[in-house]
Amino acid sequence: MLISQLAERTGVRASTLRFYEAAGLLRAGRTASGYRTYDDDAVERLSFINTAKQLGLPLEEIAELLKVRDDGACADVRTELRSRLQARVGDAEKHVADLGTFITTLRRAVDHLDGLPARFGPCDPGCDFLAAPVQAQSAETVATAPPAEDTPRWRASPVACTLTEHALGERTKRWHQALAGATVEPVDDGLRLTLPVDRAGTVTELAAAEQQCCPFYDFRLHLDGRSLHLEVRAPAEGATMLAELFSPAL
Repeated sequence: MLISQLAERTGVRASTLRFYEAAGLLRAGRTASGYRTYDDDAVERLSFINTAKQLGLPLEEIAELLKVRDDGACADVRTELRSRLQARVGDAEKHVADLGTFITTLRRAVDHLDGLPARFGPCDPGCDFLAAPVQAQSAETVATAPPAEDTPRWRASPVACTLTEHALGERTKRWHQALAGATVEPVDDGLRLTLPVDRAGTVTELAAAEQQCCPFYDFRLHLDGRSLHLEVRAPAEGATMLAELFSPAL
């Protein structure tokens, strides 16, 4: 089947199928005219990929599991998958604990604001809006402060988005419009997209907005004559979100 037929049959966008192929997750044959072709195994393979993504596995781990699936016994896949899922359980439990601490910090800050007197003059240092005494380490410190001085902010940030479902849908639509027709290639921890330089303003605006709600993304823009090169990176657990949001709508 052709790529359009596979996309229709599985509900996976054609641009995502191309990305999977470039990342080594999906195999494609070629017709004499150069069109991609797929057999029925591609449908089963995509089902495996989508299920693994729903379980929070990053694409690089899914690629490793697919290699075991291709070369080993079913029992080997089960053993590998169980080990990786158990690790994800530990990560999720840690995030829950961090979020619980963060909620406590926010509530203390709100209580502190509620206890301040109403002042009708200009703000000054005496306002002390955020001077609430916090005994426990805040989740902002736990989740966003780098464990070492040389750790980038995006690597230390929690993989979570603060947008509502509706706002996320609108943001995704804007990204896909801005990246329409871009070429994409995998880079370490993310993607490198090349598109016309006249979209630099729109892309910069979107990138700035994205870091407000999703600080785990790292954006790097390079102007190269008539081309704009955009590199987007994320921690391993955010690779799936990155691929789906920044795969261009070809």
